[in-house]
Amino acid sequence: MNLLADEGVERQIVEQLRADGHHVAYIAEMSPGIRDEIILAQANSERVLLLTADKDFGELVFRQRLVYEGVVLLRLAGVTNDTKAVIVAGVLGKRGKEMTDAFSVITPGNVRIRKRGR
Repeated sequence: MNLLADEGVERQIVEQLRADGHHVAYIAEMSPGIRDEIILAQANSERVLLLTADKDFGELVFRQRLVYEGVVLLRLAGVTNDTKAVIVAGVLGKRGKEMTDAFSVITPGNVRIRKRGR
C-alpha cells in the first residue's frame, strides 16, 4: 500500500509500516512545516492514503469539502509509540483497502470508516 504520513505521525509507525512492505513517504523527512492543504493535495495527486494525527484534516474534508483520496486519522493518545505502530500496522493490514475513498479514524480498540458521499 502507498501512504503519505503527516509529520505528526510517530516515526515508529512509519518504520513499522515500511518494515511490513508499505511504501511510506514521510512529510517529516521531506518537507516539515508545509501547510495541511498542500499535504492533502500531494496525497491526492499521488493517489495515496494520508495518515495523520491532526484533526484539522477533518475540517478540510468535511467543512471545506476538499477532495481526498483517503484520510486516516490516528487518535491514539495515551498509547506508547511502539503500541501505536502495532495498532496502525494491524489495522492497515486488515482493512487498508477499505480506507481508500474514505475518512477513517483509528482509536484504541476501534476503527471507523466513513466512505465519501455517505
